[in-house]
Amino acid sequence: MINPSPIDDEPGKPGTDPLSFRRHLGPILFLTAIFFVNFIARIIPSPLMPTIEKDLNLDHGQAGSLFLLIASGYFLSLTTSGFVSHRLRHRKTILLSCAALGITFLGTSLSGSLSSLRAGLFLMGMAAGLYLPSGIASITSLVAPKHWGKAISIHELAPNLAFVCAPLFSELVLSRASWRAMVGLVGGASLLLGLAFSRFSRAGDFPGQKPSFGALRPLLGQSSLWIMILLFSIGISGSQGIYSMLPLYLVSEQGMGESWANSLLALSRIPTPALALAGGWASDRFGLRRTMTVSLLLTGLSTLLLGLAPSSWIVWVIFVQAGLSVCFFPAALAAMSLIGPPQSRNVVISVIISMAFLVGAGGAPTLIGILGKTDSFAHGISVVGTLLVLAGVLASFIRLPRRGETGPS
Repeated sequence: MINPSPIDDEPGKPGTDPLSFRRHLGPILFLTAIFFVNFIARIIPSPLMPTIEKDLNLDHGQAGSLFLLIASGYFLSLTTSGFVSHRLRHRKTILLSCAALGITFLGTSLSGSLSSLRAGLFLMGMAAGLYLPSGIASITSLVAPKHWGKAISIHELAPNLAFVCAPLFSELVLSRASWRAMVGLVGGASLLLGLAFSRFSRAGDFPGQKPSFGALRPLLGQSSLWIMILLFSIGISGSQGIYSMLPLYLVSEQGMGESWANSLLALSRIPTPALALAGGWASDRFGLRRTMTVSLLLTGLSTLLLGLAPSSWIVWVIFVQAGLSVCFFPAALAAMSLIGPPQSRNVVISVIISMAFLVGAGGAPTLIGILGKTDSFAHGISVVGTLLVLAGVLASFIRLPRRGETGPS
């Protein structure tokens, strides 16, 4: 074995022997802040969409298709990010993501037409997709494996906070300026964080591994892989897909003001971190398959109610649907980790998540937008609810290995 060189003992290098978790809390929080802005950029068009529609004279179908462009850019970048990090190292890949996201969003804030807005959002999705693999690799290199759970849990606070903060920030800015100012602020924040990361952090200063999709080839014949792709796609449709189009639905068909719609969107997401933990507890107590089945069925029924309920019920239904929609994911992530041998599971998970994000966060809002244009948003939301119920039925048939085993149960 080759002895590590002195530089390998720097924080952020593979082989680092961290003295304590607390010592590296600062770099972890730094990466969490970057992830927060990265995630805010991907979901901020949702609370801004009613204003963007009016400003650029878009119809609901065009508005929904913008989320497909973000998801397409994210999918393309996420699936190829390993090649970038292998060449540039994780640290420079994170810097590239921050800089590219900042520049593209500043450019998007100047959009005067649908075509320029589409180009800006697609490029923003590509810039955002570079971050996550390198961010996770950097965090797991900072601390010992026994601290990975705590470190990643802190990092995962970013999306949960972003779901709450995005509509609140939007409402605060829209009360004083246009949607362009909000987009520009997010772009500027990304650039500033990138500059600060370049100056003050050495985390992630090691190369990534090229993706080996050959490891996935033997698994393509397994039904569990394709079922999990379908379930995860529909699960994201019920969470981020509904979130993306909810402000337009509330403003256009429920007659709410934009301010109240955005406030409601934020408030409904406050309980979700605790409910996600409850979903994780349920998966350990009742089993993965049963938890996925029940959570999808209940999310589907609440989503159907969201599309069909009278206006007097809508506030309560939004809270119930938002809470139920996150209970699926802890069990689903654990189920994905059981597919295939250990050496191929990272590829399995990246393929499932990237494809599911394209369908759930891109395709579902597009479908809801098209139906909002030709029929009604309520019917589009009801279609997603029906798919969630069907996915719950399908989940009851999936065969997964027991934890610690390799054969199907």
